[in-house]
Amino acid sequence: MLVNAATLPLPWSWILPALGAAAFLAALVRLRRPDALPAGTRPSRQAWRVYGLSVGLMILAFPLGAWALRRAGLPEVTILWVILVVGLHFWPFARAFQAPVFRPLAVSLTGVALAGIGAALAGWPWAPASAAVLAGFVLLGFSGGWLTLRSPHVTGA
Repeated sequence: MLVNAATLPLPWSWILPALGAAAFLAALVRLRRPDALPAGTRPSRQAWRVYGLSVGLMILAFPLGAWALRRAGLPEVTILWVILVVGLHFWPFARAFQAPVFRPLAVSLTGVALAGIGAALAGWPWAPASAAVLAGFVLLGFSGGWLTLRSPHVTGA
């Protein structure tokens, strides 16, 4: 978030990093509370297999997608590819870990990436950096528990 925000025009190049740093510190403070994280149970072997496969595919997709985007003459959207892949890698976690929070996180990051790709292809020069900053705020929002959705539509995997 900090690196991408620095490439945006003033005043955003200093306002967004300051807000990001404040959100990060607030998330750290919030996560230090004794009740910040659920007690939970140890994930199953199947959940760990899903995790390993998902992370492995994500790690493989980063350089392959970056290579393809360079070959296509679109290196500026590589950061958006990374956001898309990170978002997609969260999809199977909701069911595997019986943690519905991963579903809105996956939807949010995937949506940010797709909107950023659309804006970049439409010619908006700050689309990649703006989407990367927004993705950083999304991750901080979920990490700090501010974007955790509690509705009947998000329960159950």
